Amino acid sequence: MSIVKNEFAIALNQVATERGIQPEEVVASIESAIVAAYIKEFPAFADKEIHARVNRDTGEAHLYEAENDITPPGFGRIAAQTARNVIIQKIREAERSTAVNHYQSLLGTVIKGRVIRTDMYNTYVDLNRTEAILPRSEQMRNEHYTPNTMFSFLIKSIDEDKTGRTRIVVSRSSPELIAQLFKREVPEIASGHVEIKAVVREPGERAKIAVWSNRGGIDPVGACVGQKGVRVQVVTDELGRMEKLDIIQWQPNVKDFMTNALAPAAIESIELDEAKMVAKVTVQISQAPLAIGKGGVNVNLASKLTKYSIDIIQIPDKGTTTEAAPVAEAAPTEVPAV
Repeated sequence: MSIVKNEFAIALNQVATERGIQPEEVVASIESAIVAAYIKEFPAFADKEIHARVNRDTGEAHLYEAENDITPPGFGRIAAQTARNVIIQKIREAERSTAVNHYQSLLGTVIKGRVIRTDMYNTYVDLNRTEAILPRSEQMRNEHYTPNTMFSFLIKSIDEDKTGRTRIVVSRSSPELIAQLFKREVPEIASGHVEIKAVVREPGERAKIAVWSNRGGIDPVGACVGQKGVRVQVVTDELGRMEKLDIIQWQPNVKDFMTNALAPAAIESIELDEAKMVAKVTVQISQAPLAIGKGGVNVNLASKLTKYSIDIIQIPDKGTTTEAAPVAEAAPTEVPAV
């Protein structure tokens, strides 16, 4: 029995030289697959010790029980097809392994991807060299992942699914996505002249980015906004134009930082309980809606950013005598490092 020699030699050489797989590994896989195909064809030999030998130079394959050649007539076609299938499988495995290794080096960076399909739980994305998964937990609310549409994704992790298959996980909701987009658009961040201290967000709704620079003459907020707002607009566009971005200046003084974080509200006073990580922030009644934000989003993000639980206390606007009252409280949430 002989597998078509030219095809075998070409395919084996392709796998070995182009895909980074040892020829001996391919031949061993072919031999195992030929034995499995033989036992499937002849079940009576299932309990016997059968092995195959494939000549890597000629492509000739034989089946043996001990040292007795038991290759049946006409088995060559099955063996040839089995060898082809194994080589194709090895090529796919090598491509997958190469792709995973490539994206392993890109963890935490942003990449463009094309939506392939969506099911009830996940969206699948073509990254050009391989396929990635966008879990529902990493999706942005109210964002529609229509097939063939392009998005920027954060390469978040590489792990294994329930079947043990390696998968690349991407994200649209991670705060790190915003940090990386600004790093790409703002040379001062890429060079280290401006530092992103933290990013917090309600994906698809609002985000706050705290930036800082110890370089004289550099305005960190202005650098991120860009001339006529062009830099922040690019990032907003990448996020689907739905998410409002607040760029604020980080301050080492907590009260100053909290005042910036609660912008655009005008703050009257801040009382800190550092032991309990609680802040009582006093504002005039007219400023309370700005401090709280729609659905509490502004005060909640400010709380995440400063890591203080924030109580908003309202006092009468100047010229009125309404009794002061607490308006809102936001508990701090762990903020991912960026």
